[in-house]
Amino acid sequence: MKTSALVSLSDFPRRASLPASFFCTLLLASALLTGCGGGGGSDAGTPVAVAPPGTTTPVDPGTPANPTPDVPVTPTDPNQPTEPTPPAGRWTIGDLHVHTSQSNDTQANPTLDSVLSKAFKTFGLDWMAISDHLRVSSFDNDGNPITTIPFSEGMAKYQVARIKALQASGTYADKTIFTSFEWDMPTHDHANIGILTDDPMSAKALKAASQFEYLFTDRPASQFPVGDVAAWSALDTKAYATHADAMAAIGWLKKNHPDTSYLQINHPSRNSGKYTAAQLREMNDLAPKIVFSLEGMVGNQMEPDRGGYTQANSPTPANLVNRTYGGVDYLVAKLGGTWDALLSEGRQIWNVADSDYHFTTSGNNSSGYAPGEYAKNHLFGDIKDPQSLLTAMRKGKLFATYGDLIDALDFRVANATASAEMGEDLATKAGDQLAITIRFKSPARNNYEFVLGSGIPANVKPMVDHIDLIAGDVTGREQPGTPGYARDTNPSTRVVKRFTANDWKLDADGYYAVTYTVTATGSQYFRLRGTNLGVDVPGEMVAGEPQPDVSIKVTDVPTAAARFNAINARNYSDLWFYSNPVFVKVAKL
Repeated sequence: MKTSALVSLSDFPRRASLPASFFCTLLLASALLTGCGGGGGSDAGTPVAVAPPGTTTPVDPGTPANPTPDVPVTPTDPNQPTEPTPPAGRWTIGDLHVHTSQSNDTQANPTLDSVLSKAFKTFGLDWMAISDHLRVSSFDNDGNPITTIPFSEGMAKYQVARIKALQASGTYADKTIFTSFEWDMPTHDHANIGILTDDPMSAKALKAASQFEYLFTDRPASQFPVGDVAAWSALDTKAYATHADAMAAIGWLKKNHPDTSYLQINHPSRNSGKYTAAQLREMNDLAPKIVFSLEGMVGNQMEPDRGGYTQANSPTPANLVNRTYGGVDYLVAKLGGTWDALLSEGRQIWNVADSDYHFTTSGNNSSGYAPGEYAKNHLFGDIKDPQSLLTAMRKGKLFATYGDLIDALDFRVANATASAEMGEDLATKAGDQLAITIRFKSPARNNYEFVLGSGIPANVKPMVDHIDLIAGDVTGREQPGTPGYARDTNPSTRVVKRFTANDWKLDADGYYAVTYTVTATGSQYFRLRGTNLGVDVPGEMVAGEPQPDVSIKVTDVPTAAARFNAINARNYSDLWFYSNPVFVKVAKL
């Protein structure tokens, strides 16, 4: 990269709100970050990110940038039982939370066609749910002003019609695309809802979306067909004010679309007091096949405050629960926090990552990355259509990433006779030896570019510094009305082992692999998190735990272009992946 492409630190005046390490990470623009790792898990100190050696020109994404491995090629001997026949399916990547110009807060920027092109042509997704706000829409697919209409009407009139026309013509015919919506859940925050029916995007499915909008929003009856309002009102009462109304909406989904709908909790801690652990349990108890996912790895990462978690503007001890940690919501990022509390009951509640795409930059504002550009869900399943996608999501064989830190993961727990992967249960006995195998790959480069929006890749190869194997005890379901139902911690959660490059070896399949053995003592779950950061990095990590993200304010970096590049560098210098858990069930004697 030419010297003229480097960021000058003089462009970013140091403020009290920004740690000194942040300015070191801005050297990402040079793609030679050898000084920002700080206290990494590996002996030599792993940098935050490095460019492939000798790379100065764009790399063919299909060709490894550095075909010579950086570690000795040593075959591993996991000492595992014979693998069972692989299940039907394949690994896919996708996004469940994407907006277009039909969401008024996109500033009419992303047309439907441009969003589809970015997702599938530029960033190679396999599937995507369009999830515009279930509010009124003032724009069509192309950002042209229209007479304001309920979104469910715009979904049918513009969005579905265009998607079907494109796929019928052969464009994106091999992709799984469907329409959903982001609902303002009364007394809570946003939730993505997909109502597939037995024929996604059919007249039946669109009518169901319209019915939901009438019943569970403040849209007046005058905005819907008279006959529909009469039929709907004979069956249900409009409800849009209280937590009980939110539960009524979930109950409606369960009653009418028990197998073909879902509700995903979006950016759960962005605003204070929106969800308690008891309320999350209540929702999952009512409809476990519908409410089973948390958007823990949130979108809107190009906001000055990662994810739009604006408490970072005025940080206090009280609002630490409303901050992001490495871009991840507190519910998931906090070791032994709310997600671990839910997993400790054996609940199948999965973490996902989404873009929440509205636009990347617009004038003086920045929002988020395009679908597939930064946040990805890697989902395994026999995915052919929206219904099979929903089936795969419920099974939970999924890991989520930022910045393509890894692009392949094989994580399993095995005893002498069986094994289980993410989202699965392994039945075993106390005293059994459990072999925990972790195998992963990272791509030759990720999508980091400098200057942002230039289309010029910085040729940065993501590097995993360490992976934490996390375990927590499974103690059984908490019951409504008991103190445990409000429990939002799992004190048994611990990092069982932290693995670095000193532990994993490159195997014959090109995976970095490590196996660790534990003794089964009781029912528990295992999950993974990994990062490119060292264990102790000022302002970022303390003893392996991510610290609250800082805001990059206009007052810190007044020039829009410089601020956008600073935000982008911040995000790509702080990468994570999280796996879904593997449950181990130990039979009681």
